[in-house]
Amino acid sequence: MEENYAIEMKGITKRFGQVVANDGISLAIKRGEILALLGENGSGKTTLMNMLSGIYQPDEGEIYEDGKPVYIRSPREAFSYGIGMIHQHYKLIEVFNATQNIVLGLDDGRLDLAAAAKKVKEICSRYGFEIDLSRKVYEMSVSQKQTIEIVKILYRGADILILDEPTAVLTPQETQKLFTVLRNMKKDGKAIIIITHKLNEVMEVSDRVAVLRKGKYIGAVNTSETNPQMLTEMMVGHSVSLNIDRPVYPSPQRKLVVEGLTCVDEEGITKLDSVSFTANTGEILGVAGISGSGQRELLEAIAGLYPVKSGSIRFVGDDGAEKELVGLTPKKIREAGVGMAFVPEDRLGMGLVGSMGMTGNMMLRSWKNGRGALVRRKEPENLAKNIMEELDVVTPGIDYPVRRLSGGNVQKVLVGREIAGEPAVLMTAYAVRGLDINTSYTIYNLLTEQKMKGVAVIYIGEDLDVLLELADKILVLCGGRVSGIVDARTVTKEEVGLMMTEYRPEEGRL
Repeated sequence: MEENYAIEMKGITKRFGQVVANDGISLAIKRGEILALLGENGSGKTTLMNMLSGIYQPDEGEIYEDGKPVYIRSPREAFSYGIGMIHQHYKLIEVFNATQNIVLGLDDGRLDLAAAAKKVKEICSRYGFEIDLSRKVYEMSVSQKQTIEIVKILYRGADILILDEPTAVLTPQETQKLFTVLRNMKKDGKAIIIITHKLNEVMEVSDRVAVLRKGKYIGAVNTSETNPQMLTEMMVGHSVSLNIDRPVYPSPQRKLVVEGLTCVDEEGITKLDSVSFTANTGEILGVAGISGSGQRELLEAIAGLYPVKSGSIRFVGDDGAEKELVGLTPKKIREAGVGMAFVPEDRLGMGLVGSMGMTGNMMLRSWKNGRGALVRRKEPENLAKNIMEELDVVTPGIDYPVRRLSGGNVQKVLVGREIAGEPAVLMTAYAVRGLDINTSYTIYNLLTEQKMKGVAVIYIGEDLDVLLELADKILVLCGGRVSGIVDARTVTKEEVGLMMTEYRPEEGRL
């Protein structure tokens, strides 16, 4: 055992019933090092780190800190060993300011807020954090909330930090600021573990990469000695093409015209503010924006699932005739002959019926030909089998309740069903969320195939790199308003990032 390891995990096994989440995993990290923990969804990354941070306890194996065995039975106990974890979902009190949230829960007996604020300022200055400590949390951006969580564990003395998907909801500019902070902490001797799936960020910020696959430890490599292709093969166990083709459709035509779309929620808050754009046949229109910018409301409004206060949504038929969709229910939209498919963010409930199997959920589409579902059972059965084979859906059978499937497999069923409906407009919200890399690229190719068949595709995604490779145009939303519509072939990631945080209607319009 080497003495310079900050943490060493040896033979860690964790079971949940019959499921082995971690299987004899051994992992180590040094001080002054950034280790990226990489793996597909369900590979055991977060479970492993939850044991290091005291949320779970291992069924087998040992954890060493600086060469000495430790027993971590709670997050509080993890802090006593200098271990702190920043989770994807922040645990902050919205009406408190930054300093109050940072010191919350410390039972010193006598808390001096002025002294606490001074210490917090010193931490921020030392590592390069930018935050107004007197500002209320509800007034802050996502990146500022993340800053509070990081400063909080540093304030408690953590020198071993675990960050779970820290860039998932950050703009490119915010991501670079975070990386600068992490490098400063690394120089200060901190040991940092980042759980992530973004290969380009792994290559940029980490020193080493450890890879898990299906609960097992595959190996660790120096970042300088690897590349995204090699890391992908380690994650999935075979070669995967990371290329996204973007062919050009010969003659795009208007298919969906949205003008002045305004939507207000039940509390009177404007979710979409005079949104206008055109989705063309043979094009993928990507939608970018920080979380909560109106992406979900936009697709639901088009699909007839969200009330529209004002504006127009018009479907353009092959003969050029336009049909107004505002005010129509999903059923009325179908009856109007509008071929629209929707892969919603809410997979179960809005997308699929969880108590049904794949066949039953395919049968929900039997209205397409106006015939009863029971009469057309053979066709849905065949469709279910095809989707299971082509998208590698892991299920005991096509009649097994989809709610019992993993999130990734549920998504495969939903995407496969909607594409099989041969729509004229295909809308997808986070279509690859929870999917492994291999299946994600399969979905990208399926969307491109739909585009080249003349379908108008609207794709909401979280990964800007994918949006820039896959889409033909990108609609950028900021606070429910369109801050730009740009050519994905020529715009830069940084330009899109700026538009995600700044409303600039005078710039970037096509």
